[in-house]
Amino acid sequence: MNKFWKTGEPYVLATGAALAIILVMSLSLVGVVMTNGLGYFWPRALVKFELKDGTSALGQIMEQENNPISGARRLQLKVANRDVFGQDFRWIDEKDIASRTLPGDAVLLERRENGNYFGFLQGITTEGLVLTGVTPYEQLLQARKLVAGKLENTRTIRKQMSNLNSNAERIRLKLLKLEYGGQEKNASAITELTAAREKEMAEFSRLNEQASATMADIGKITAQFSDATGGSKDISLTEIVALQRPNSMSFVAKCGAYLERVRELLLDDPRESNTEGGLFPAIFGTVMMVLLMSVFSLPFGVIAAIYLREYAKDGLMTRMVRIAVNNLAGVPSIVYGVFGLGFFVYGIGGSIDSLFFPERLPTPTFGTGGILWSSLTLALLTVPVVIVATEESLASIPKGVREGSLALGATKFQTLMKILLPMATPGIMTGLILSMARAAGEVAPLMIVGVVKLAPTLPFDTNFPFFHMDRKFMHLGFHIYDVGFQSPNVEAAKPMVFVTTMLLLAIVILASSVAIYLRNRMRSKYTTSTF
Repeated sequence: MNKFWKTGEPYVLATGAALAIILVMSLSLVGVVMTNGLGYFWPRALVKFELKDGTSALGQIMEQENNPISGARRLQLKVANRDVFGQDFRWIDEKDIASRTLPGDAVLLERRENGNYFGFLQGITTEGLVLTGVTPYEQLLQARKLVAGKLENTRTIRKQMSNLNSNAERIRLKLLKLEYGGQEKNASAITELTAAREKEMAEFSRLNEQASATMADIGKITAQFSDATGGSKDISLTEIVALQRPNSMSFVAKCGAYLERVRELLLDDPRESNTEGGLFPAIFGTVMMVLLMSVFSLPFGVIAAIYLREYAKDGLMTRMVRIAVNNLAGVPSIVYGVFGLGFFVYGIGGSIDSLFFPERLPTPTFGTGGILWSSLTLALLTVPVVIVATEESLASIPKGVREGSLALGATKFQTLMKILLPMATPGIMTGLILSMARAAGEVAPLMIVGVVKLAPTLPFDTNFPFFHMDRKFMHLGFHIYDVGFQSPNVEAAKPMVFVTTMLLLAIVILASSVAIYLRNRMRSKYTTSTF
């Protein structure tokens, strides 16, 4: 027995078992997220229930379980029609069900407000539209195409209005600067800019009236629906985002609807307090923040590690710095957020406003949360990881490599740049991978220094100077917190939590995979027989 323990086999088995447990836990996590996330967009059947008490219900079966009180089997039904019933879900005991059917004419509407609507189409108010469809459903589809064309024209007008608004805001800021410098001295320039701004605003008002008139006209085109209880409701076609009859759809049609929902998720803006629609602003903000964080943390972390390993003498101060770096990796992230708020936002940002934008005060420009300060805060949070990984990578290079380079006449700097750094690159990339993975999932510090529930504009757009580092942004991690815990209807928002989690995991895995690929390429390029 003693010989068995001395061979180390029990420890090998223990480490293998630990690895297996970790793999099972990780795969279970990914499996739960993917199971709940991928199925969210599939068109479920609309089931109509006739109950023994004479009432009816129409909805999608979400879950089945035993009633904790009676022990009978019950179904969780998503009945939608929140503005009619006041709730999205209801429980029905199977013993209370008289019959169930799958009506082919049952309609699922995805609306801009108040969630989905389940019901039956009764008719359509055309308001001057010439429709050739035979059935009411065909007329509705045709009317939606005509309305979609007019909505596209309205979106084009809104885009022009956005550009006019940006130009007017830029002129307003120039006016503030001129007025701050002295109205009498800059009177002619102020008059000229004021006239230009009034011209932009006049055009803005004209386009706004045109868009409002178009929306008012197409808003009169409505469809009449009835729900399972017999109630009726008129819904404007401008409020309908998607229209389906899932019980009559083929498998190919359902696949097409599924792909369209995925496209909406990746490319559209959110709706309904972030519980519906797309996640493009949050995806863009997350990726851009991680990239900026990497740009800031990697150079500083590498430079600090080079100094500590290659130039600093091994004394008390160097040991204290290393201890401090190791301890910084364990500081709670919220502490970094408070530091970022005080140092970056109020300190540096407030100073920038006082020096370069005094005419805009007390309205802050850089003295408030934004993607720049968020990236710098997370760079501080992750730079200890880069320092430790880089220093360990440099330390793993044999001393003979340095001595051989110096013996051949290279300077210490040339040895560092031509020999040591290339050989340490795989280790540096490992630190970058760990820092990116941690930064992508951080939420607490971002809540203090720049992330918001809904950002009206992206940090990057087509308006000069294109990169707007002072703007607030959306983030997938905060989106999960907001939808999962701050939504007024948590049960209805639960699927979006899993979808957002799946997207965040996909971004982390994709970014890490690219970095790992580059690390492996560099490792195969710079690995020598010395190792």
